Amino acid sequence: MLKGCYMTELHVEQIRNFRLHSHHLDAEDQQTGPAELVGACGMQNTPPGAWETALYNRAGRLTLREMERMLYEERSLLQAWSFRGTPVVFPAAESEVFLSALMAEDGEPWIYTAGIGLALDFLQMPFDDLFILLKQVMPHLDGTSIESKTSLDQTLADRMLPLLPSDKQALWNQPSMYGSPDKQTVGGAVVSFLLRPCAFSGLVVFGERNGTSPSFTSFKNWTGRALTPGDKAAKTLVRKFLHCYGPGTVDGFVSWLGCSGKQGRRLWSVVSDEIEPVEAMGKKAWILSDDRKRLFSPAPLRRELILLGGHDPYLDQRDRTVLQQDRSLHRQIWKTVANPGAVLYRGEIVGIWTGKKQRTGMEIKISLWSDLRRQQLMQLRELAEQYAAFRDLKLLRVEL
Repeated sequence: MLKGCYMTELHVEQIRNFRLHSHHLDAEDQQTGPAELVGACGMQNTPPGAWETALYNRAGRLTLREMERMLYEERSLLQAWSFRGTPVVFPAAESEVFLSALMAEDGEPWIYTAGIGLALDFLQMPFDDLFILLKQVMPHLDGTSIESKTSLDQTLADRMLPLLPSDKQALWNQPSMYGSPDKQTVGGAVVSFLLRPCAFSGLVVFGERNGTSPSFTSFKNWTGRALTPGDKAAKTLVRKFLHCYGPGTVDGFVSWLGCSGKQGRRLWSVVSDEIEPVEAMGKKAWILSDDRKRLFSPAPLRRELILLGGHDPYLDQRDRTVLQQDRSLHRQIWKTVANPGAVLYRGEIVGIWTGKKQRTGMEIKISLWSDLRRQQLMQLRELAEQYAAFRDLKLLRVEL
């Protein structure tokens, strides 16, 4: 790490150029293999199919069938709950990075579990006691697969019931206080929160999808081996964040992971000898020293216009003004659920798009905030046609 108070300043165009390159979005003819493309920083899969759109934008030569084969047949890719507790697709060979590196240590709350407090107060039971009981029944998944998240929650909750103190069992079967009392019990809600920590230990992963319904099994049952935490997993995780989202800060890293500040600072510290400060858009941030040369020597983009899916990893940047400096537009891009796609021009979001599946094909609506040349508008129509074809649909209409 560089010493002293001098910091080199980076401008927004340099940051966008670097991040496009790190996310493998700077050229159409990527020579990188699918596992490396997916493993740059993982690909969120909510809503279902988001990861396929993300990989398509990096490896357009791959078909949906080929992607499914890598995930469900070859199993070189794996889906599990990962950062922020979301379903993420990543290379199976890097499972320790996207799973075990996220495990909390003493005094650190687990990712995604902040909302469990209502159920703990109702049961008058501590988090750790319930987590221990759930881990006792999780080996059930070593020999089976359970379809649907609701069934998974309730099956495991039913298996925990006899292990609970007798005075807690009636409370365990009461309707959930989390919004679906007709479908979920208090026990099912507890299991739902605790499944994320279980995922980080390799106790549960996603199996093959059956239509709209996912299935679940254990890491061991799906991959044929146990999940072994790696000594370098934490370093690799932080490096991935800084390489894809640098210049970055520890607060940005905490937000990206969805972890506590304590856990985030612990993980961040493992790369303290590999990073250096820069000034990015008027603020102090950090980069990997190995990335300095590429950051300060932007390469010409071989692709300028892209239709990104709504939950593409590139859009997961914590400093959103890099992507769109007009903050009044942010609510149109990042919503609570169901983000639209983003029209990207040289790394900047210049509009949004949505695709609607019809009985005979797909309709795509594009809304632009910046003027594009006629040639670029024609290119957007071509990109829309290509995306519909990737989804095995006929493009019925493009509304610009």
